[in-house]
Amino acid sequence: MSEAIANPGETPAAYRPEIRPATAENDGPVRSQNDEKSKKRRRLEYPPAPEPLPVPVVDNHAHLDFRDGMVRVTVAEHLDAAQSVGVNGAILVGYDVASSEFAVRAAQDDPRARAAVAIHPNDAPHLEDSNSYDEAFARIGELAAQPGVVAVGETGLDYFRTEEWGRSAQQKSFFDHLALAFERGLAVQIHDRDAHRDVVAVLNDAPARPASVVFHCFSGDAELARICNRNGWYMSFSGSVTFKNSHDLRSALRVADPHLILVETDSPFLTPHPYRGQPNAPYMVPQTMRLMADVRDAELSQLCQQVMFNTHQAYGQWTAAR
Repeated sequence: MSEAIANPGETPAAYRPEIRPATAENDGPVRSQNDEKSKKRRRLEYPPAPEPLPVPVVDNHAHLDFRDGMVRVTVAEHLDAAQSVGVNGAILVGYDVASSEFAVRAAQDDPRARAAVAIHPNDAPHLEDSNSYDEAFARIGELAAQPGVVAVGETGLDYFRTEEWGRSAQQKSFFDHLALAFERGLAVQIHDRDAHRDVVAVLNDAPARPASVVFHCFSGDAELARICNRNGWYMSFSGSVTFKNSHDLRSALRVADPHLILVETDSPFLTPHPYRGQPNAPYMVPQTMRLMADVRDAELSQLCQQVMFNTHQAYGQWTAAR
């Protein structure tokens, strides 16, 4: 393993700017230094590593093409740090053609990584408006057939960022991605922001629905969790469930079928409490898993074992650890 090995209470060396010099900002997407809501400047230091999990799990959703903080960390370094705290792999998720290609390459280069490919719902209206959606989606279809791809995503609906004019294009794209996932025998990872009712409606109206439906960064309440329970849809909880005001999310987690619970970081976003706003990485999964166990009044090792089993049920089994 690399210098990214995580010692509890210390930030892994590969994430420290005093050890790893900053790289140029033109080497890939860079997360904004300002908080999305408050617009205040974020702390750019990566958090200390949590205590390792007693049973390994997999980060169900991460964007490792992004740079956050002061340094760029390689996929291998991210996964080394994660593995040293009991996170034995990650699904790298695409949101456009470039990020989907990145995810596929990473999955083919490292046995601990798998890929999901898609056009993000917020991009679909703009691509449709510029007559470039069909070309982009055709490329996503090609990537979905590549080794290492286990899901189509993230796709879905986002009514927070896209106004009424673009919602029909989002829904068309959502249907397209569902059909692609069904055709390829892949899971689908859903982005659902302020659109719970319509996401459920599209899933119910789709002519063919994938066997594994995953609500990435589950953002609903207990009512939506019960709908997922009835339909056998997976709920993937991120660091947002640890936030102090996330009462509805924790209520959803309490009623979620244990066979449908997954965990993710959504790196580099949604860093769990008490490090909210700082850069996130797969090695932070244990922070979220421990809160999830507390909320469900579950024994941590048993919940980890269940989450890993669920991950394999949703995406198929792979040997994640080196």
